[in-house]
Amino acid sequence: MRTLLAILGVVVLVVVVLMSLGMLSIDQTRPAVVQAPEFEADVGRIELGTTNKTVEVPTLEVEKVREPRQ
Repeated sequence: MRTLLAILGVVVLVVVVLMSLGMLSIDQTRPAVVQAPEFEADVGRIELGTTNKTVEVPTLEVEKVREPRQ
């Protein structure tokens, strides 16, 4: 029961955050008189792409520690 409530809470939180950021807009298109209400959801879109770039990587030199003289 706790797990179900936790999942429901997370879902509600995600919907509220998406609505506040403008990524989700829900409008009622038909009133709930005799039939079930009808809703339209307009969600934001994210486009991803890739580009190839050459990046200079610094070189690293490692020297072994010399044994101290006694």
